[in-house]
Amino acid sequence: MSVTRIPPLHVVTDDAVVARSDFLELARRVVQAGGPAIVFHLRAPRASGRRMHDLAKALRRMTADAGALLAVNDRVDVALAVGADGVQVGARGLEAVDARRLIGPDRLLGLSVHSVDEARAAMDGGADYVLAGSVWPTPSHPDRPGVGIGLIRSVATLGVPTIAIGGITPGRVAEARHAGAAGVAVIRGVWHAPAPAAAAREYLLHWKG
Repeated sequence: MSVTRIPPLHVVTDDAVVARSDFLELARRVVQAGGPAIVFHLRAPRASGRRMHDLAKALRRMTADAGALLAVNDRVDVALAVGADGVQVGARGLEAVDARRLIGPDRLLGLSVHSVDEARAAMDGGADYVLAGSVWPTPSHPDRPGVGIGLIRSVATLGVPTIAIGGITPGRVAEARHAGAAGVAVIRGVWHAPAPAAAAREYLLHWKG
């Protein structure tokens, strides 16, 4: 893997976010606000391959200019086509070993996990980090109760960089960090804020303590 450190703030999109007419401009501001401290996750499960490619291509230029990283969620083909820094695989996506075989050794591979056993399997399959959660309840997954901060403590003991996701507010960042998280992942906390770039900066300030 060419990237030796996992940035602490993972900003994740969804279908509603990427459908906004001002999405790319907001994304540019967020990326510039966080720079090397951000992994920008392009996630849009309902988007076409062409739409994902066009967005990823534009985001790749932004992240490269700002020193941030770009991860494409689940679409290995799009990630490879635009030269993204990595791929994030969801719970219903490829197994880690297959994703690693496709993307090679030099791109980041993250897996979404909900248990210690899943995290261990992700590590064995070649994942560089895991997104673990949902830690707290979140409207992004209304059918999934929060599992609690104990999951972060347990997964972090495996030695894999663990990114806490699910209901992460700025006020909860310190708790996640003290539990052993290597970072936090957010959707609503950034994109539903009045000023997404300012929200990203606030998360990073809380991370630094």
